[in-house]
Amino acid sequence: MTSHATEVDLENLLRERLQATGTEARWTVDADDQWCRLTRQSGIRRRQGWKLHVSATAASAPEVLVKALDVLLAEESAFKFVRSLEQVSALNTRATPRGNSGKFITVYPPSDGDAARVALELHRATAGLAGPRILSDQPYAPQSLVHYRYGAFVGRRRLSDQGLLVWFIEDPDGNPVEDKRTGQYAPPAWAVSPFPASVPLPPQQEKAASRPVLLGGRFSVREAIRHTNKGGVYRGTDVTTGAPVVIKEARPHVEGDASGADVRDWLRAEARTLEKLKHTGLAPELLAMFEMGGHLFLAQEEVPGVPLRNWVAERFRDVGSERYRADALDQVERLVDLVAAAHACGCVLRDFTPGNVMVRPDGELRLIDLELAALEDERPLPTRVGTPGFSAPERLLDAPVSRTADYYSLGATMCFVLAGKVPNLLPEDPDTRPAQERFAEWLTACAGTLRLPDGLPEMILGLMRDDPGERWDPDRARDTLHGIDLTRPARPTPGPVRSSEPDTGTESAVAGMVNHLVETVTPSDDPRLWPVSTLAGETDPCTVQQGAAGVLAVLTRYFELTGDPRLPELISTAGNWIAARTDTRSIRPGLHFGGRGIAWALYDAGRAVADRRLTDHALALALAPPEPTPSHDITHGTAGSGLAAAHLWHRTGDPRLARLVVDAADRLAAAAEPEPSGVSWPVPAEAVSEEAGKRYLGFAHGSAGIGSFLLTAASVSGSLDHLELAVAAGEHLVAHAETVGRAVQWPAQATDPPTAPYWCHGSAGIGSFLIRLWQRTGDDRYGDLARGAAHAVVERASRAGLAQCHGLAGNGDFLLDMADATGDPVYREAAGELARLIVTERAHRGSHVVFPNEYGDVSTSWSDGSAGILAFLLRNRHADSRLWTVQQPG
Repeated sequence: MTSHATEVDLENLLRERLQATGTEARWTVDADDQWCRLTRQSGIRRRQGWKLHVSATAASAPEVLVKALDVLLAEESAFKFVRSLEQVSALNTRATPRGNSGKFITVYPPSDGDAARVALELHRATAGLAGPRILSDQPYAPQSLVHYRYGAFVGRRRLSDQGLLVWFIEDPDGNPVEDKRTGQYAPPAWAVSPFPASVPLPPQQEKAASRPVLLGGRFSVREAIRHTNKGGVYRGTDVTTGAPVVIKEARPHVEGDASGADVRDWLRAEARTLEKLKHTGLAPELLAMFEMGGHLFLAQEEVPGVPLRNWVAERFRDVGSERYRADALDQVERLVDLVAAAHACGCVLRDFTPGNVMVRPDGELRLIDLELAALEDERPLPTRVGTPGFSAPERLLDAPVSRTADYYSLGATMCFVLAGKVPNLLPEDPDTRPAQERFAEWLTACAGTLRLPDGLPEMILGLMRDDPGERWDPDRARDTLHGIDLTRPARPTPGPVRSSEPDTGTESAVAGMVNHLVETVTPSDDPRLWPVSTLAGETDPCTVQQGAAGVLAVLTRYFELTGDPRLPELISTAGNWIAARTDTRSIRPGLHFGGRGIAWALYDAGRAVADRRLTDHALALALAPPEPTPSHDITHGTAGSGLAAAHLWHRTGDPRLARLVVDAADRLAAAAEPEPSGVSWPVPAEAVSEEAGKRYLGFAHGSAGIGSFLLTAASVSGSLDHLELAVAAGEHLVAHAETVGRAVQWPAQATDPPTAPYWCHGSAGIGSFLIRLWQRTGDDRYGDLARGAAHAVVERASRAGLAQCHGLAGNGDFLLDMADATGDPVYREAAGELARLIVTERAHRGSHVVFPNEYGDVSTSWSDGSAGILAFLLRNRHADSRLWTVQQPG
């Protein structure tokens, strides 16, 4: 961005135009962190309709705003604009969600007629200025900055059938309809456009029904590999040769700077790099570069095989630890040679990651996606774009091009191949622990599982040193590899510290996590009691899954275990915050997304701090009539509601709760469908239409969780039918177990490949049910499969995330279930090792300790954040019972 552009204050421009037009008294101006909003006191308020968006680049935004203000300040339409040029740049990055990109100004016309008239005036005023196309909208005219879509004017949200908060509008009959903000223009069928006839879409976005799209007159598009804000990547065929090709698209003005450079220049740089590497066998061969409708396309030969990222995931899953270790070591040697060969050709890669390396069917490696690569005899495009975890820290600060940054990426990619991931080390404040020290702590914690040959951890850490001048180069790495006996893994490290002995690292982490929860609670905040990540969607703020109930349950447990004097008042405050926002007239079904999960947390909290208001409200909530549900599972459906009722029945002895348990079990019995091997519960079409008919096996959404509830229900009801149905669910899981070496794993559905061994769909959740079924029936087949599931969890620990749903916390809770059920100390030791592995990814922020979720964000929630992690660490330390389970009767 030019120095002039960086000095421009967009709000100053607004003030100047208000004064120049003499309209200050007509407008109310309000601002938050991102938007500056303007409304007219006399303006007409609409809840939904045709709204306008005007796009801009960071360079063009000041002029676009001034031109638009000359139109809008004379109108009645409310509008808003992005407050800073830095935020305009953020709207136009390649990582921006396609449904949000480019929306610099939003206008809310008071009528359809006004929408059409104002759109025309804005189009004329901004003609010829630069801005990206807004993918969720329809352009007003070819090359126009003005776009339109039908949608909400005010923020109205409701819970979807999946339990997520979604924006909505109403159809003509007043029924709520989700206001989807995707990368495609899709107005409701009943919304009549007031605008001139639509301009045609670019060729690559047409839905060709009768024939494939032909790009550049030569390349027939077969399918999209992915769509991002910068453009699509497509598979196709070169019609002149019949050869398979990959075609990459770059949209104008994405990732643009003040000089006019954008992702199209990156694509041109990639073409130059491919030309430089022509006939070396290191990268695809360049076929053509061409432009259509202002979009730039690069066609290259398709490299057969799979990205290294996928190769690691599939091999980790499919071949067992011993075979994987041998294959991974072979790939490490190839990675060293690949980087060295690229450097020998004068090419610095700048984004060397497992996603940018293809593994051919013969095992050989090829470089792909070289858009950030720099030729040493050229001046490269400046950029801070990279891949966190794989890009050297100085690369993300736009340091000069250097081979040493590739050395760091080589070490990180080698680590990914050997361990299955690289840790996500969040920034600390104060930043007192060097990154290489934190990384070494994590790699050391992985050693017991990985059993890497001596010398390999030292090599990875040498390549990834913080000081670029101290990093090993590929020659030193190759010499080290040649000096290691790669066929002899290191001896296992000594066993972990027993949970009965003090573990100062874990104790310190727990204390810091509790500090974070205690000091980030905001009872005066209406939307959220604790901060959570909403990158995977936002749920009801009171639920277990992502809301206050999950955190409250963990703090209640911590208080019961430690008596921390800070907590009684906080627990009571948090409980009453939840109670004030939960309606006892009707509740949503399910444990994690529903009302009875909230009741579970509230009752236990009230009981712990002797707050009768909370226990009374919890009981009323538990007994409230549930909304009708077609869902059967633990998280959203009947099984989860029944499990919570069983817990509260054990707490209170209230016979009404026992009847709710029996009723839930009976409904599941009626919904069960016979299978050759047992029973399953297909997802009903009325639950989630796109999931209709799927027969999940796992704990969160399938047979394992339902079967676990039925075991509990049988102990409440005394019904042999309920027990037999739980056994039938277990038999279905037995039939679909897959053994690789000593590990046992399952697919998400019977027709899928095996999935990761997590609580949600995989071995940890299914094993948790099977070990209980073994306890109840004495059938050793269930116990043996549970032991194999535990082996899968331990064997793949280095690859796992941290959380309850998809990570080490949920996996560790399963290992503690195994320890409790079998009495075998090896499982408690293994759980302790997982606890230490989790703790190595902590980040200190003052007195707080936080952890990254799977999106690299900080969250306090149960499913993907610190509450679920804290629950496991507490249980591992105090040998307590597992949250959200009902204990087996003695």
